[in-house]
Amino acid sequence: MERRNDLEITVEILKIAERGAKKSHVAFEAKLNYKLLKHYLGRLEKQGLIANDVNPGNNVKTTEKGQLFVQQYRNLLQIVGQNEPNG
Repeated sequence: MERRNDLEITVEILKIAERGAKKSHVAFEAKLNYKLLKHYLGRLEKQGLIANDVNPGNNVKTTEKGQLFVQQYRNLLQIVGQNEPNG
């Protein structure tokens, strides 16, 4: 498995949470331990890229700002002629 940088992990989390997802699902899909996931989710929430769902179920959801972030990331990869990494 190839090492991912901070930006790639951030985008992966945002993509997983686009439709809303439980934290455990995000951790599994992004291949992160829970401590690292908490670090990323805390930072992403502060930046307004992700929101914690107030409903039971421990869900997180990518915000509009987060969706724009993912789109801009994809645009930059297109400009430099790179494919999006597969998590």
